[in-house]
Formats: sequence, C-alpha cells, structure tokens
Amino acid sequence: MSKTRLAYFEKDDVLHLAISDEAEAGSVEVSPNITAELNEKGELIGIEILGASKFIRDSVLESVQAKVLDLTEARVA
Repeated sequence: MSKTRLAYFEKDDVLHLAISDEAEAGSVEVSPNITAELNEKGELIGIEILGASKFIRDSVLESVQAKVLDLTEARVA
C-alpha cells in the first residue's frame, strides 16, 4: 500500500504531494503553477505546486476573508 508523502523544496519553493508510489507516465497543468501527475492509467498519483508559499498564503487568506465576510453578513441580517 502506498503512503501519502508531502515534500517542500524551500530553495525552489515547490510543494510536492505524492499519493502513490507508482511511476509518473504523464502530467497535466490544472492551473498556472499546479500540475497533476498521472500514472499510465491516467489516475492521479501526485500534485506539484510551484510558488507554493505564495499559493498557500493566498489560499488561506482567501478562505479566511470569505469566512469573515460570511460572519459579517450574518450579523447584519
């Protein structure tokens, strides 16, 4: 059974999530700086995020801002 592994390469600011030990047969860019790695059956085996620190920071900020807006709107209503 495969174990999920997460690796961060600080020098290059790359975050890599491997969900399988299978060999990568191809990849698909799902959005700028985010690549899905696929096995030979086309199944997802990993994800690579370039510019990871900015991506994570922006994702967290966006999520927090959405929650704050929901709370603010709930109080006004």
